[in-house]
Amino acid sequence: MKDEKILAAHGGGGALTRQLVEEIFLPAFANDMLLEMGDSALFELGGQRLALTTDSFVVRPLFFPGGDIGRLAVCGTVNDLAVSGAKPLYLSVGMIIEEGFAIDDLRKITASMSASAAEAGVKIITGDTKVVGRGQADGLYINTSGVGLLPPERKAAERPPAPGDFILLNGNIAEHGLAVMAAREGLTLNQAVLSDVAPLNGLIGALCENCRVLAMRDPTRGGVAASLNEWAQKYHVGIEIEERQLPISKEARALSEILGLDPLVIANEGKFLSLMPESDAPAALELMKKHLLGKNSAVIGKISAQYPGKVSLRTLCGGLRLVEMPSGEILPRIC
Repeated sequence: MKDEKILAAHGGGGALTRQLVEEIFLPAFANDMLLEMGDSALFELGGQRLALTTDSFVVRPLFFPGGDIGRLAVCGTVNDLAVSGAKPLYLSVGMIIEEGFAIDDLRKITASMSASAAEAGVKIITGDTKVVGRGQADGLYINTSGVGLLPPERKAAERPPAPGDFILLNGNIAEHGLAVMAAREGLTLNQAVLSDVAPLNGLIGALCENCRVLAMRDPTRGGVAASLNEWAQKYHVGIEIEERQLPISKEARALSEILGLDPLVIANEGKFLSLMPESDAPAALELMKKHLLGKNSAVIGKISAQYPGKVSLRTLCGGLRLVEMPSGEILPRIC
């Protein structure tokens, strides 16, 4: 990256994001906690195990079918804590507001944040506000940071993922990214695709209390493809998923085809992937399907001894194709 400039794709959650992190940020800030590269940093303080995460939201448009930037900011941070095994407790909120932004829209967004925080059972306890000149912030940007507690009963994973372990997903993919894109482009559909943005800590907490979970990720930027590739590379294992088992609504599938997009690389904001021993998968799937946010849950694949570091998809025709880490910005400004 010596002579390059930042591209939109560096913020897309795929290969260029990883390159940016590994070549710029990690060398500058390297420490043991950061090098874990998790959705949250895990650390111990005063005898308590805690999780800390932060995220910034620049979605365009600010309001989209199924949500808005305020709900997105709260749920995104809550979910990053939850997939790290923590119980989310407190959030901070930083607002960067463009001069001329409508006060009525700001009221709607803060009301949405308040409602989402109540739904997740967290409190917004501190914040900051900055106002910038016209044309400098595209309306509104939001940063949220969150702190969570890792309950004593939630132990660290007993072992790394290994061949034979199952991969579960709690529902239909690609809905958030498609909802934002449809709103941005003014697409009129017979059946609108709604964003799946939601706080997942209730469902994840129940899963962690009842099943042996080896790892979790929420497939936001870069979608399921990016998250699975991160696992394959981190644990140096092969991952094989089944196309026939991927949950996706007919509306999302149709819109993906119209736009020429692969649902596997489209962002989600109310989904999480979990890895667990095969013996735990049936009970986990039953538990997840009983929850409103897990009714379309499915086992989508497993860890394989073949092709370490790679993700492959078993197609409907029985063939096997490589699922690569997304390399460009498929849908910019979706979170």
